[in-house]
Amino acid sequence: MRQLFRFLFKYYFFFLFVLLEVFAFIMIANNNYYQGGRMLNTANQLTGSIYQSYNNIFDYFNLKETNRQLAAENALLHAQNENSYVKITNKLFKVQDTTYKQQYQYVDAKVISSSTGKRNNYLMLNKGFEQGVRNDMAVVSPIGIVGIVNGVSNNFCSVMSLLHSEMKITAKIKKNNYLGTVVWEGGSYKTGTLLDIPSHVVISKGDTVITSGHSLDFPEGIPIGTVSYFKINQGDNTYKINITFFTDYKKLDYVYIVRNLFKEEQLKMKGVQHE
Repeated sequence: MRQLFRFLFKYYFFFLFVLLEVFAFIMIANNNYYQGGRMLNTANQLTGSIYQSYNNIFDYFNLKETNRQLAAENALLHAQNENSYVKITNKLFKVQDTTYKQQYQYVDAKVISSSTGKRNNYLMLNKGFEQGVRNDMAVVSPIGIVGIVNGVSNNFCSVMSLLHSEMKITAKIKKNNYLGTVVWEGGSYKTGTLLDIPSHVVISKGDTVITSGHSLDFPEGIPIGTVSYFKINQGDNTYKINITFFTDYKKLDYVYIVRNLFKEEQLKMKGVQHE
């Protein structure tokens, strides 16, 4: 306490000067409209800048929760998309009575870990059996396909990435619906290969490749990539087509697990076809 008094006594001229300056500014602001308005505007600007900085810091530390909420909202929007519904037409009593019944549900999940540099790559997500996840469910990103669930625990699941030697996705060229198969032959995580497209089909660089809808796991129309290069395989009259993936597998954060509500029924019908 003694040191505090000594400090104040030593610099009391400075503190007195500051006090008088503040008093003078207050008098000017109270008795002069123009100067008072300018001071008020300056004070508001300073206060606003402080609050803006505070909000920026607050928003930064809440990005995690914001991203989680956006992922949940996007999952709901995916589920409401027309591609998630199957069209049912009843012509028994009316000329055309058409309704839509939901076929696909989407569950948002966060990527816990992933790899891209191996020949067989996997991801781990923070959703599992208790959240309704099962083996063989499709996984997609906001802009493209990711892989297939291949292992499930209570609260986590493992996903076989498209960047895997055993992954094959039935796909089609969007502009003409010709079917092929997308595989990853190793190398760059950004590119894959589209096989089995007949050589008489007209294709161009930049054509979009999407899921065909023939799979029991992936809905139709999920983007896969764009054609970057193609050539005709000698001897079998088909193309070998290089595609650039839409999904950046090194930047995956939130993804969506897709549940086909009709899968059991479709599997039963496939069993009948094979009998």
